[in-house]
Amino acid sequence: MKPFCFAVDQIINSEKASMHPMDIGLIRGYAVFDFFRTVNYKPLFLKDYLNRFIRSAEKTHLNLNLDIKQLEAVILDLIKKNDLKSGGIRMVLSGGVSDNHFSPDKGSLYIFCEELLLPSQEKYNKGVNLLTVDYIRPIPEIKTTNYALPVYLSADWKSKGAEDVLYHSDGIISESSRSNIFIVKNGKLSTPKENILLGITRKRILEIEPSIQIRDISLQEVLDADEVFISSTTKRMLPVTQIDGKNIGAGTPGDITKKIYKQFLSLEEKSAL
Repeated sequence: MKPFCFAVDQIINSEKASMHPMDIGLIRGYAVFDFFRTVNYKPLFLKDYLNRFIRSAEKTHLNLNLDIKQLEAVILDLIKKNDLKSGGIRMVLSGGVSDNHFSPDKGSLYIFCEELLLPSQEKYNKGVNLLTVDYIRPIPEIKTTNYALPVYLSADWKSKGAEDVLYHSDGIISESSRSNIFIVKNGKLSTPKENILLGITRKRILEIEPSIQIRDISLQEVLDADEVFISSTTKRMLPVTQIDGKNIGAGTPGDITKKIYKQFLSLEEKSAL
């Protein structure tokens, strides 16, 4: 964590930031967050992330005292104070301290700057493995702090050499624990439409390739796909070359995945100017 953060209503030394022990963000896991990257001191796609964060607060009945312009001003100030040329910025809005220790109340806002390590080049070159899990993330359209299941499973998937899990239910896939997913079959791209977070990187990819179909995708379709990749803020785009240890396509990153990734890097570079 970088030296300065925003806590409740002001920028302070990060070591002095604190949360009430009865905040339902802590005792009930009820809080929302968002996370984005900086490149050359510029926060990438900032307004998209701030708009999503504000929507998450509204949908979860949490009081966010700052509007989008005030949030942007705080973030730019933190980037400057922390000399954050390249890194991550995490916004968290807690559920607050309520009389019944259950219902949302006046929460607290925290904004932290962090070091960020992107995936190794080897993962982009060779692809990664996912493990399937029968699960739908609670209120999936909102970026909540409830990651209990994937955190619990992470020790197991790491021991199996997997990057993450792939959620499915009733034979239909949704997302990874921290990423959206895309498949390629016979040159056509598709991505799930239900029970997902509307990722900002996903949004950019849909702009790059507007012909992508947004539809229900079966788990069997994923296993039979020619190419699969996942997308997120912290991964950009990672090719998926195995699922449950079974090769996807030829078991190597595909040409369409590589092409879109190159286009995304170009878009990112322009956004950082």
